[in-house]
Amino acid sequence: MDTDDLLVNYFSQYITLSSEEIQLIKNEDIVQEYKKDHVLLREGQVAQRCFLVLKGCVKRYYLEDGEEKIMEFYTENDPIAPASYATKEPSEYYLSCVESCLISTGTEESTQRFLQEFPRFVPMFVKIGDSLTAKKQVSMDDFKNLSPEGRYQKLLETKPDLVNRVPQYMIASYLGIQPESLSRIRKRIWTDNKNASTSEIK
Repeated sequence: MDTDDLLVNYFSQYITLSSEEIQLIKNEDIVQEYKKDHVLLREGQVAQRCFLVLKGCVKRYYLEDGEEKIMEFYTENDPIAPASYATKEPSEYYLSCVESCLISTGTEESTQRFLQEFPRFVPMFVKIGDSLTAKKQVSMDDFKNLSPEGRYQKLLETKPDLVNRVPQYMIASYLGIQPESLSRIRKRIWTDNKNASTSEIK
């Protein structure tokens, strides 16, 4: 699949595109490839761009005594609007690629120009923004209300592929626990599932 087709497919979730619009989107040439570990945004920088992950995985994190504290993972079709992009204040966190990524990037100027060319897309951008805000709130509520095991179960429900795509120490950091604690949680869940399966067979 052509890299621009990924962006077309993303937009097609929200709106039916004409062949002319599809070609115009492809002509925008706003999809870029980034290698693993590439830093998209550094702490202290003012974000000039927002992002849409079309393929790959990006992590958001800050450093505490030199140790990464992972706040969020973004995978396929996840938009990333850094707080710094809106506030124009220095970023309090980093964004970097966990895997090689295909990412669509936009600036305020390019987004305004895009929406002037495609006024039909304005409601879609509003809908994406609302969805992003709602998802962020749900994620924050989960972290406040769930135990580490509950957070891990939630991660298995919402992004089951993630636990096999990123190193376990990153998952542990995201959950706010040590890797050893994550190992115990995974073993406990595996044992519970095995016992449940055995009970069903009986």
